[in-house]
Amino acid sequence: MTAENGPRRNDGQAAAAGPASSRVAGWPGANGQGTRQNSVPALAVTDASIAFGPLRAVDRMSFQLDPGGMLGLIGPNGAGKTTMFNLIAGSLKPDSGTIAIGGVPVQSEAASRRISRGLARTFQIPRPFAGMTVLENMLTAPQGQTGERLLGNLVRLKDVRRQERAAVERAEELLEFLQLSRLAGEEARVLSGGQRKLLELGRAMMAEPQIILLDEPAAGVNPSLLDFIIDRIAAINARGITVLLIEHNMDMIKRLCGRVLVMASGRLLAEGAPQDVSRDPAVIEAYLGGAPA
Repeated sequence: MTAENGPRRNDGQAAAAGPASSRVAGWPGANGQGTRQNSVPALAVTDASIAFGPLRAVDRMSFQLDPGGMLGLIGPNGAGKTTMFNLIAGSLKPDSGTIAIGGVPVQSEAASRRISRGLARTFQIPRPFAGMTVLENMLTAPQGQTGERLLGNLVRLKDVRRQERAAVERAEELLEFLQLSRLAGEEARVLSGGQRKLLELGRAMMAEPQIILLDEPAAGVNPSLLDFIIDRIAAINARGITVLLIEHNMDMIKRLCGRVLVMASGRLLAEGAPQDVSRDPAVIEAYLGGAPA
């Protein structure tokens, strides 16, 4: 399935599930009931700010993202996008403001606690365990495994083995979904830049997230692989998983996102449909180098 005939984001709601995505068991919506209807935002950021000395990297940012939605976050280098991601993920704590996941304030919680609430993220530069196989890399990601605790290994061995088998099965399904199955037994060091992006995406999905933060998934990717990555992100979102996407590739943003936020100097500069904000004079000046996208 190519990006041209796969599910697309064009209205701010979850797209219909495509046939390739339906192979992966355990995703939200996999029972055929579709995206959950919920009046509580999946993610809500209210007046979030953080400063590093005199620099206000994020300055009173506010936005919401509905369950099953897809939102693009764009802006020039240094706009504060990755810092905003770090505030949401828990790598940084805001100086002021609130961040809520499913209506629960989490701005004071550790990143590990936010993962347990269903939040996952990828990084602009993937750093897999180079000496481990692709499959082994996937198996580092599941959360809350009984075998992680010494006592669990001693008194709940059957549960440990059951969870391990389930993790391997899920990893193999995801690797098939990402077309990495043939590389499952290879060390991650052999992967191309685009394949490492796919592995990063797979590892995030191993945590069975409800919300996933994607930090420039198109950066450094060969154009021949880009359409496939776009299609996989659309298929993941079609399963009801909420997506917040940082990206400089405006073609990717337009194909995936019905709504985008534009940051500049730590603040929200504009918000709306990609085709509208790309013609906003302030956005053209700040982000697009003086020419409409």
